[in-house]
Amino acid sequence: MAEDFCVFGKDQIIIKPPKKSLVATRMVLLLFATVFGIYIFSMCLKQIGTPISSDYVDHNYSQVPLVRWPCHTSFIPPGEDSYVHFPKPLTYSRNECSCHPVRFFAILSTQRSGSGWFETLLNSHINVSSNGEIFSAKERRSNATAIIETLDKVYNLDWYSSASKNECSAAVGFKWMLNQGLVEHHKEIVEYFNRRGVSAIFLFRKNHLRRLVSVLANSFDRSAKLLNGTHKSHVHSPTEAEVLATYKPKVNTTVLLQDLKDLEERTTNALDYFKSTRHIILYYEDLVSNRTKLMDILDFLRLPQRKLESRQVKIHTKPLSAQVDNWDDVYKTLNGTHYEIFLGSDYHI
Repeated sequence: MAEDFCVFGKDQIIIKPPKKSLVATRMVLLLFATVFGIYIFSMCLKQIGTPISSDYVDHNYSQVPLVRWPCHTSFIPPGEDSYVHFPKPLTYSRNECSCHPVRFFAILSTQRSGSGWFETLLNSHINVSSNGEIFSAKERRSNATAIIETLDKVYNLDWYSSASKNECSAAVGFKWMLNQGLVEHHKEIVEYFNRRGVSAIFLFRKNHLRRLVSVLANSFDRSAKLLNGTHKSHVHSPTEAEVLATYKPKVNTTVLLQDLKDLEERTTNALDYFKSTRHIILYYEDLVSNRTKLMDILDFLRLPQRKLESRQVKIHTKPLSAQVDNWDDVYKTLNGTHYEIFLGSDYHI
C-alpha cells in the first residue's frame, strides 16, 4: 500500500486512486456497451430485413407462414388496385423484388395472326415474361379445372419457360388461341380474369384471307419441311423466308366463303364474351405499318416505354395474287361479296 500514498506536509496526506482498478472498470463498461450495441443492431437488422408480404419457410403450403409487412400500394392509380399483384411463388423467392408489382395479361388470338411475332416483341422488354402458347397441350385445357390450375401456376410465377424473367417481372402472361378451350370455357375464364385482374390483349388480322394463306402454307411445311428437312413456323433470316414463300397454296374456293364467315363469327363472339374484362384490341396490319402503336401496349400494361425488337422475319411479303396458286378462282369467289376487301393490298411492308 506504500505506493498509494504521497505525503506533502506534516498534516497533509493525499491518497492516489488505484490505477489497475479504474482501468478494469472502464474495460467492463466498454465491453458491456459493445455487446449491448451489437444486440440492438442485430434486432434492427432483423426488422429491416424482413421480406415484405406473406411467404412460407419452404415450398410446402402446410408450413407455418412467416409474419411480414404488407407492400406499399399508394402508387397504384385509383380503380386499378385489382390489376396490381404481388405474387408469392412456391418454387423460388422473389427476394428484393417481392414488393415489385406485377400485372397479369393474356394475348387472345388465332393461329397465323402475328401472335408469335408480337410475343417476341413483348419479351424483348426487360420487365415482361410472356410464356408462349401454353394451352397447345390438350391436357391443360381438357376441362375448366385444368385450365384454372394452369392459369394459377402461370400467374403465381411458377411457370417456367425460356421467356421467364421470374422474380423481377412486371408483367406476366402468355398467348391463347381461340380454339384452345378459350371460347368453350369462356364463362369460367371471364370470371377468373375479372377475379384475378387479368388484362386481355386481343390480336387479330383484318385480312382473314392473308391469314388463311399463311395457315395453308404452314400446314404444308409441316410435312414438306422445306428448310433442310426442318419445319419452322417462324424464321429469322430473309433467306429462310424466301424459301418458305416459294410454296403457293391452293385455296378451296368451295368452302372459302363459309370459312371466312366462321372465323369472323368466332372473333366477334370472343370479343363479346370478354367485353366485361379489361382489354385492348389490336390488329396485326396496324402494328406492321405503325410500330409506335406498340407503345399503346406498354401503356396498357403500365410498363416503362422502351424500344421493342424481334428477330423474326416476315415470310409472305408479296401481293396475294402472287402467293395463291388459284388466284383467279379466289378472286371470282370473293368479288362482289362482303369479303372482296380482302382481295386488295391492305398494308405496306
